[in-house]
Amino acid sequence: MNDRDTETVRIALADVEELTYAALRANKTSDANARCMARSIVAAEADGIRSHGLMRLPTYCEHAAGGKVDGNAVPEVKSTRPAAWTADARDGFAHPAIDSGFELLIPSTRQHGIAALAVTNSYNCGVVGHHVERLALQGLVALAYVNTPAAIAPWGGNKALFGTNPVAFAVPRSAHPPLVIDQSSSVVARGEVMLHAMHGKEIPQGWALDSDGAATTDPRAALAGSMLPAGGYKGAGIALMVEVLAAVLTGATYSFNASSFADNKGGPPRTGQFFIAIDPTAFLGDQFAARIEVLIQVMSAQPGVRLPGAKRIAARTVASDGISVNRSLYESIVRLQHL
Repeated sequence: MNDRDTETVRIALADVEELTYAALRANKTSDANARCMARSIVAAEADGIRSHGLMRLPTYCEHAAGGKVDGNAVPEVKSTRPAAWTADARDGFAHPAIDSGFELLIPSTRQHGIAALAVTNSYNCGVVGHHVERLALQGLVALAYVNTPAAIAPWGGNKALFGTNPVAFAVPRSAHPPLVIDQSSSVVARGEVMLHAMHGKEIPQGWALDSDGAATTDPRAALAGSMLPAGGYKGAGIALMVEVLAAVLTGATYSFNASSFADNKGGPPRTGQFFIAIDPTAFLGDQFAARIEVLIQVMSAQPGVRLPGAKRIAARTVASDGISVNRSLYESIVRLQHL
């Protein structure tokens, strides 16, 4: 590892957005889609979730330039039943399809009390918690289920079959940021293993298995093998439930057939996302806001308890003054703008 691998550059979040936008625009991505993706990367960096921030941008650009994702795709949103919506990403980035779907999902939820959106033929959707948080900011309780390329073996098996298949949940709060729970079905998100591999760092024991099914602390061996499910068979069960909702129900590609988000092998991954939005006033009138605060206050009264998402909220405050970016990564992204 040379000095440039450890040196950092300090940049403002506004510059992160413009850097991301320019790089994507130079790599076969439309103006609208580039702006959408830039906002996603800024949000990830602001929350300290580097595994879904600028680290992903070179791959996004490479995939858009090479056609693994269609950077110019225009999603198609349809209503199939009252309060049921589908969004076809058309092999494009997931974010534009989700954005287009939310424009209809939100008013539909307010009208019917509950509504759902199935997104298909899409790509990596970034930080799942950010999508449900947007719904919570509209006063809705939200759930999201996402299938990803195969990374977890079914319980008792030895070959990756399910993705890390994250699930996220968000609850609106009247005087505070939404309560957001965002977790993968694996012990840790695969992006964290990728981040360790990028920096040449070992991963902790208990995160993953190599291709022979043996425990490993080598991140590259882990990426070639499988992630361990969170909570043993219970995590594997959650991965299965997410697969049913995000892949089977949406008509998206099964995790075991989806091409990797990390390399250029195979065509578009065509994975899926499934969102459920609930208007709490449809079930509890105006009592929900007070009741959720009671629950949170009782939880927080116990010493050592930290609400899910608290670390992200704290990171946003620090990031308002800018973030530090690895110099080598920064320079590689600058070069992407001039291809």
